[in-house]
Amino acid sequence: MATAVKVDEDAKSHLEELQAEIRLRTGQNVTQQELLTRLIDDAYESRTDVIDSFRDSTVPLSADEKTAMRQGRMRSGLEMDEADIDDILYG
Repeated sequence: MATAVKVDEDAKSHLEELQAEIRLRTGQNVTQQELLTRLIDDAYESRTDVIDSFRDSTVPLSADEKTAMRQGRMRSGLEMDEADIDDILYG
């Protein structure tokens, strides 16, 4: 059973471009319905990425963000445990 879904002009244009590129590269004609079904199936397999794309920020950090965070660190050369840290922070 087919259901109509409204998409904006940019999305429609991208869908048409992708459809044309598939035809050019593979020689196969695919309908927009077939293409959307394939895209949805692929997105369903990687649903975490799709869900995360709607978050305001990414948690946990991306690999690039972790690397940037580590670049600012340096070792003091002192051995510390939790009690030492508590003493420093809380006196």
